[in-house]
Formats: sequence, structure tokens, C-alpha cells
Amino acid sequence: MSAIPCDQRRVRLPVRAALQLGPLGDIWHKPAMSGVAALAVVQLALLLAGRLDLVLYASAGAMCALYCHGLPYAARARALAWTVLGMVAGTAAALVTAALTDSIAIRVAVAALLAGLHKAACDITRIGPPGNVVLTFVTASAAFVPQHLSEVPFHVGLAVLGGVVAWVVGMAPGLVRPDGPERIAVARALEAAARLVRARDHTEDPHHARHAAEAAEAAVNAAWQTLLSSGAADRQALGRLLVQAESAVPGRSAEALMAYARELRKGRPLPEPSAADPRPAAIEEDELAGVFAERRMPARGSAFGRFLLDLARRWRVVVMVTAGTALAGLASMALGVGRPYWAVVTAAAVFAATTTLSWSRALQRVVGNLVGVGLFTLLAPVTRLGALALIVTVLALQFVTEAAITRNYWLGSVFVTPMAILMTQFADTQPVPVLVADRWLDTCVGVAAGLLACVLLLDRRAARKP
Repeated sequence: MSAIPCDQRRVRLPVRAALQLGPLGDIWHKPAMSGVAALAVVQLALLLAGRLDLVLYASAGAMCALYCHGLPYAARARALAWTVLGMVAGTAAALVTAALTDSIAIRVAVAALLAGLHKAACDITRIGPPGNVVLTFVTASAAFVPQHLSEVPFHVGLAVLGGVVAWVVGMAPGLVRPDGPERIAVARALEAAARLVRARDHTEDPHHARHAAEAAEAAVNAAWQTLLSSGAADRQALGRLLVQAESAVPGRSAEALMAYARELRKGRPLPEPSAADPRPAAIEEDELAGVFAERRMPARGSAFGRFLLDLARRWRVVVMVTAGTALAGLASMALGVGRPYWAVVTAAAVFAATTTLSWSRALQRVVGNLVGVGLFTLLAPVTRLGALALIVTVLALQFVTEAAITRNYWLGSVFVTPMAILMTQFADTQPVPVLVADRWLDTCVGVAAGLLACVLLLDRRAARKP
């Protein structure tokens, strides 16, 4: 894919669907607990050292603990290390920029370019939630922190230490449940297959059945990818269970598939498919051998080389996001807002795969931030009772955010917004009315600029593809 395809055709811009709440995510507590643990370590350590002014730098690396929770631990170790490296590199570039120039326009330009690179890199690697927004938030903020060049190595070193904490926190659950991600992926596939069987057996609505089939196919494919990147000892047994999901047909018991899924999620011994299952064992073994053989196929070129090639191919994504975020930052600067990097982050968050999705994300961002600044106003007096109260509030917001955002992006934004504002208060306390006005104005500017860039920098070739 060479670009973010903003749809060229006339589209409906739904409001109700964009704000509708979905179910709570099944593993929301994993990034929530990891994020809180990593941030708590670095923030409490700096509190004890009496240097809360350094929270931004250490938190840059610590926030990487939010990533990679769907990956098997062998793959997670590599992906999380690359995520930390990317975060540290972006933070270093932003800090050097802040040290070398006082020009707000140049700082906005650098933050915007980093935002474009973050979007393309996250699309290529499919790193998953929270995607490019956290990377852009941290680096854009760093570009506007007062800085001397001599301080940069120390501050970057703090980011590295925070990243080490994030890596350790992210890998620690593997000591207790080393095959946890694989079990969750296969359980999701089994549950989706069970829903497909029920849709075929108990509904006459073809749209519902087709949606269930698409969801089951996506879950099965995701589970195969998880197993292919896994070194778990039970990989073959998990693969046999996954075959049960992949071969879901009318007549197969949905209850049996759900029972397998429950056993996997509870960490119990792997269930054995019953003899009544229609797929013969020999066929299952042949299919498993073929699928797992793909993992042994040699890759062409190094992973880093392929990444750079894919990045070069996605130049339009980089241009589109860079232009939109730069426009947002410069407009915010022209309006005299004190924190144009908030507009940069908002514009970066708006970009999605289609115009309709971008509109939905923009609406969600506006609604979430509007409610979020109100929540910040209520919490501000509490956070000013002392440094510990500020830390506890930030950690609580981080935890709730991970639950809320699985239900809808706007609901997550309600809690992200006060947390993002409070992160700026570790180094310097600002008047609440100024913070609220800046955040709300930057949200509106960022949303407008992001949508404008999506429309003007339309990929017409991608839009014409069926």
C-alpha cells in the first residue's frame, strides 16, 4: 500500500456509529498494568531523587510498555526493543532540535516530520495499539522543552533507562505464563469460529453471517501469524486447536469451540479435540506441517533492509501526515497558543485508512477532548495537593484509559486528555484556564488541519482501486 487512501467518492459521515461504545477488550488489563508499572517505577524514582522535572524524558521510554502485548514473547523481545529504539531516536532528534533553535516554526517542522515517519513506520510494522500517537506525543512534546545541547545526552540516557524498564515490564509475564499470547490468539479464533457456527445455524440474515465469517477469518489468520512467530513448546498442540476453528462448519458444536477457548484463557492444560470432530487427525497433521513450514522459509534480505524499502514506498503517507501536522502546528502558533505540539499530535491522530474513518476519528477526538478538559478541571485541585497526588492521578488515568479506549476512541480520549495535560505539570505548574484554552483550541486546529490534508493530498490511484 503506497498511501493512506482517502476515499474519493461521496461518503456518509456517521455520527452515531462513531460514538457508539463497543465491548471491553479482552486483554485491556495487560497494557494497563504494564504502563502503570513502568511509569510508576520511573516517576517514583524521580520523586525520591527530587527531580520530577525530568519525568518527561524517563517517561518517554517507559511508555513503550504499552506496546506489543499481542506478540509471543520471543517476537515481543525484538519488537519491544525496536519500539524503544524508535522512541529514543525520535526523542533525541526532538531534543537536539530544541537545543539548537528557538524557532517555533522549525520545531513544528521537525515534530511534523517525525509524526509522518511514526505513522509510516507503525503501518509497516503493524505494531498495533497505541500506534503512532504515543510516539508522536512524546517526541512533539520534547521538541518544545527548553534545552541546552550539553543536557541532551543525559536526558536521552534517562529515556533509555525508561525504555529498559518498559522492556523488563513487558517481558516479565513470560516468566509465569510463557505461552500466554499464543493461548489468547487461539482462544479468540475459537470464539470467532463459534460465533460463525451460531450465525449459520440460527440466523437467516446473510449480512450477519457474512460479518461473522469475515471476523472468524481475520481471527484465524491473526492466530496463525502468532503461532508462526512463536517458540512455545505447545505450538503444535495449539495449532491443532486452531485447525478446529479454521474448519468450522455447520454441525460442529459451537459450545465445544467455546469450551476449548475457556480452557485456554484460564491457563489450564491444553484441551484435546474430541474424537467426534470431523477433521481426521492425519489431515490436521498435514495442514500443520504445511503451515509451520512457512516459518522456515528464508526471508529475502534483512528485516531492517525490508523496513527501509517499505518506508521509501510509503513516502505519500509521510508527506500527508507531515503536511497535515505541520499545518496544524503553524496554525496554532499563528493563533498564539502556547503549546502547538498538541495540535501536531491531534492532526496525527486523525489520519486513518479512509475519509470516513478519518472523520470518525476526528469526531471522537473532539468529543473526547472536550469532555477530557472538563475532567482535568475537576482533577486539577487534587493534583496540586503535592507531587505524590500528581503521580497517583496520572497513573490512575493511565490505567483507566486502557480500559476505556477499547470501547471507543472518544471514551479513551476523555482520560488521555487530562493525563496529557498533567504530564506537562511535572516541570512547571500552569494556570488551569490557560491549559484548558490551549488544549481545546489546539484540538480544533489539529482536527481541521488533519482532515484538510487528508482531502487535499488524496491518493487518487488508491481511491480508484476496488
